[in-house]
Amino acid sequence: MAELAVTRKAEQRLEEGHLWIYRSDLAIKSKEPDPGSIVSVYSPKKQLLGQAFYSSKSQIALRFLTKTSEKINRDFWRKRLEMALELRKKVVTKADAYRLIHGDGDLIPSLVVDRYQDYFVIQTLSQATDKLKQTWVDLLVEMFQPKAIIERNDVKVRALEGLTEQTSLLLGTTPSELVITQNNVSFNVDLLTGQKTGLFLDQRENHLVSQFYAYGNALDCFTFNGGFALNMAKTAKSVLAVDISEPAIAQAKKNAELNKLSNVNFESANIFDLLKNLDEKAERFDTIVLDPPAFAKNRSAVEAAIRGYKEINLRAMKLLNPGGILITCTCSYNISEELFLGILQSASSDTNRQLQLLEKRTQSRDHPILLSVPESYYLKCIVLRVI
Repeated sequence: MAELAVTRKAEQRLEEGHLWIYRSDLAIKSKEPDPGSIVSVYSPKKQLLGQAFYSSKSQIALRFLTKTSEKINRDFWRKRLEMALELRKKVVTKADAYRLIHGDGDLIPSLVVDRYQDYFVIQTLSQATDKLKQTWVDLLVEMFQPKAIIERNDVKVRALEGLTEQTSLLLGTTPSELVITQNNVSFNVDLLTGQKTGLFLDQRENHLVSQFYAYGNALDCFTFNGGFALNMAKTAKSVLAVDISEPAIAQAKKNAELNKLSNVNFESANIFDLLKNLDEKAERFDTIVLDPPAFAKNRSAVEAAIRGYKEINLRAMKLLNPGGILITCTCSYNISEELFLGILQSASSDTNRQLQLLEKRTQSRDHPILLSVPESYYLKCIVLRVI
């Protein structure tokens, strides 16, 4: 096994619990490790710090697996999978699709495994997890006897590891049609071409919260496949669901038909323009959901993202009736919870409206946040009430 030394700065980062070491903090190397290999990592004083995945391309050169010298083999990985499964048995209810492995949150950095009934979708997002692809397949077969395993490695982050984008069937046969259920709402899922690995699983619990709060006339902005809209339709009088993507709207309509919901109307439109037009027409709503795509995918985009988040939230606040509910989200890691709350406060001040903070929520619990890796906390969902 190759050995690497890191700087004192990197050692301190590890002492604080973070799993990542950047390339700039690599010190003396005995030799260049193989891309995607597991390496032993030492402090400047030659003390063993643990073992990590090594990347020859990414700025994240090391992703730590353990602080011991234990053997990392098939049994090691199976125990990590079993640990992840135990959590899902506790936190996943009323759903036959969930995230089984959430990378750093489950101490298997750069690996994603989503389960849709007896079908599994994997993403290997680093040289190391990609190199171990057959191991993941073998373990999933051993533990779950799946009908199919699909790789959805069609994500841009792989380019940072020098990896190509690809989608393929690794095992079994993909279903011609798959219908999964979340919170008693059914969705058609395409595992080969659907968004992410087929569905936005990280909002599952927040979808249910919207069902709890929704009433009267509701508006769902950035609806995509109707996740919030179809849940709100269970309790609201009517729902207007909007997305700029016409294919997304077509899929959302199919999902509404699947659930035999007749109180949801769909529209394809630019959300920024729509909110402005609704305000000019003096339209008002009792419940509004804002679930936009990530406006800040990197630090350089934060300033523009702040303006974007403020604009849509300000316009939504103006559209709400007294007592109205605003459920607003950001899935940008670079927009912290504190920053997001500040944006919302600024928007409420500009609209001269007082809002009660009812809930601060995160991604669903099958997407666990590792306390020492703040990057694993990316989704913020805030529930507000106009008074």
